Amino acid sequence: MLTELTAISPVDGRYAKKTSPLRSLFSEYGLIRARLEVEVKWLIRLASNPAVEDLAAFNEQSLNYLNNLYEQLTPEQAQRIKDIEKITNHDVKAIEYFIAEQFKQPSAPPLLKEVTEFIHFACTSEDINNIAYGLILKRGLDSIVQPLIADLIKRLENLALDFAEQPMLSRTHGQSASPTTVGKEIANVAARLKRQKNQLDEIKILGKINGAVGNYSAHISAYPNVDWEVHAECLVCDLGLDWNPYTTQIEPHDCIAEVFDTICRLNTVLIDLNRDLWGYISLGYFKQKAVEGEIGSSTMPHKVNPIDFENSEGNLGIANAIMGHLARKLPISRWQRDLTDSTVMRNLGTGIAHSVIAYEALLKGLGKLQLNPVRLNEDLNNSWETLAEPIQTVMRRYRIDGAYEKLKELTRGKNITKATLSEFIAGLDIPDSVKQQLVELEPTNYLGNAVEQTKRIVDYNG
Repeated sequence: MLTELTAISPVDGRYAKKTSPLRSLFSEYGLIRARLEVEVKWLIRLASNPAVEDLAAFNEQSLNYLNNLYEQLTPEQAQRIKDIEKITNHDVKAIEYFIAEQFKQPSAPPLLKEVTEFIHFACTSEDINNIAYGLILKRGLDSIVQPLIADLIKRLENLALDFAEQPMLSRTHGQSASPTTVGKEIANVAARLKRQKNQLDEIKILGKINGAVGNYSAHISAYPNVDWEVHAECLVCDLGLDWNPYTTQIEPHDCIAEVFDTICRLNTVLIDLNRDLWGYISLGYFKQKAVEGEIGSSTMPHKVNPIDFENSEGNLGIANAIMGHLARKLPISRWQRDLTDSTVMRNLGTGIAHSVIAYEALLKGLGKLQLNPVRLNEDLNNSWETLAEPIQTVMRRYRIDGAYEKLKELTRGKNITKATLSEFIAGLDIPDSVKQQLVELEPTNYLGNAVEQTKRIVDYNG
């Protein structure tokens, strides 16, 4: 029996509670349900088209029965489909045979018994599959992934505003650099995420239902007077997807690649964030709230490790590896169709699941952060050399020759204090008022417009 202890993948094992919202969509049950939905909607649309003269529009009783086939699908019924598949060795044909069985049930409206041959009419399996997977992906993005991304952005924006005025020593190449603020650095990440989220919002999930090689050949041979392209477009769009009119047997999956490439970029931004926060915790710029009963090390009792950020980083890496493969592989199919995408598509939810695990771990970690201004200010007050930048820049304004070189000689590799800089400034041939401005500079107030930028970035819409 599958349990959290016996599952091979941590998605359904260790992290089962975090990924449970994905199951109704990305599981085998979810795929079966989506396929049923497409088959039913195709049959209903056929019956509603007057040019399909051998079918009449379904009455309310029949429509309710048809829609209930997928809306109220039970695990037992899904298992029946799997049992049929054991015989057919064809998963989509098993769906067709299951629907035909349901039409023969005593509870089925009599009209349905007469239209069995119109189930899966003129369709190839990929007509059903591409739309089913499109629905699964779109619904997963809309209901789970995008809300979590929005939560992350909002949390970062709030932290940015909270810490907008807290000075922080920057580090470029790992070395002390011009000061910034904690809030501005966090706001930068929020801006990057917004841009990727907006791109994700704009991607259209495409669908097609045009037959064995995309030419409506079987459709036209049966009903030459039906405008099958319009008919197909209406079905796809009514289901909430965008229509792709130009395909081979398969919808080429370019849109799925676009989705996963965008999520991978967004995840890479978050990997960057996790590593930076990990580093800031290591420097003591942030403390972490201790959780009652939690152990950081099996031998060192004092430790409060940044495990949430490490967990998030690790899962983001796995997510990107999986989604990166799907993005590279799925748009490729030999000639009009090969089956290499079939097994790969079944992993549609796996990369998303690892992303969800990562997003939740990061949110948890952000909730534990406690700013440590004492440590931040200590680093700043030991980094007076960072003021070499504004001093030499002002010297350049007043055309003092070799300004950069003079500051390099004064500060590079040396222990610089406020007194060192004050003495140097006093000897400069610049106006006294400008000298006074330079003397008043400190690492804690040399921030440019970081505070204003922070507030502006929070209002930025990507």
